Amino acid sequence: MADLKNVFDIAGRSMAAQMVRLNTVASNIANAESRSGTPEGAYRPLRPVFQTVFEDGMRNAERASMEVREVISLNRDPQRVHEPGHPLADDEGFVYVAPVDVNEEMVDMLEASRQYQNNLEVVTTLRTLMLRTVNMGKS
Repeated sequence: MADLKNVFDIAGRSMAAQMVRLNTVASNIANAESRSGTPEGAYRPLRPVFQTVFEDGMRNAERASMEVREVISLNRDPQRVHEPGHPLADDEGFVYVAPVDVNEEMVDMLEASRQYQNNLEVVTTLRTLMLRTVNMGKS
């Protein structure tokens, strides 16, 4: 684990985690209407699993951030749809549609985007304050 030396490290880790979250949402939305010939082959929505990262691995540390521990597939059953003319249809004429709820994905995307923006605002504000401090010394 990299050291959490300052606010830039903390915000950077959080922004990286939110980017993984946004990428999983994008993948889910892109595969929302995908079809498969078998239930096992149907796309399953992805979700990142976050974990708290403490400075020096100690829970009582002064600084903590977050990171993605892993990306998992949700265990949801695909929707069975009767489409006998579809090239992937099984012997009974059914295909299996990815169990992706686009509305749920959009909410997750908005939340991840806001979290990313919040961290970006922290970095921008800190940078501005540091520049003002440096300029005060020049006067």
